[in-house]
Amino acid sequence: AKEICRRRKEKRFDSTVELAEFIENVIPGRRSGKRYRLHTATKVFQALRIEVNDELNALKEGLKQAVKVLETGGRIVIISYHSLEDRIVKQFFKKLLKPPAGPEKVLYQNYDEPIVKKLTKKPVTPTEEEIGANPRSRSAKLRAYEKLRELK
Repeated sequence: AKEICRRRKEKRFDSTVELAEFIENVIPGRRSGKRYRLHTATKVFQALRIEVNDELNALKEGLKQAVKVLETGGRIVIISYHSLEDRIVKQFFKKLLKPPAGPEKVLYQNYDEPIVKKLTKKPVTPTEEEIGANPRSRSAKLRAYEKLRELK
């Protein structure tokens, strides 16, 4: 990021190809003798897109709204495609699995009744066959929940 900012002060980037080549020169694609599967600039472009589009906050807001409109007994399935998204999904539903107790229960128990229940013990990930057919699926994680009661 510092190198991109430094370069932009000297000369603007005129194309994404120019930016990708610059990134590749700043961050070489070889580490410990292993070649990365992705182009060196891929994660940088992903980070820029996530920040510019405010995608992580949009995900948080979308999860809140989805659970709010979901009827009791309804099911929600989320597929995350990178660890930042998956962490948000996991933490969001963890709070619904063990919501904090209200003042009337705090002396007796730490958590209120769950708002959702997990339908997948662990996240469902693609098989080797699925990844072979669609390499972009390799990082996908599917989590499913059922709404047990309304939010207070």
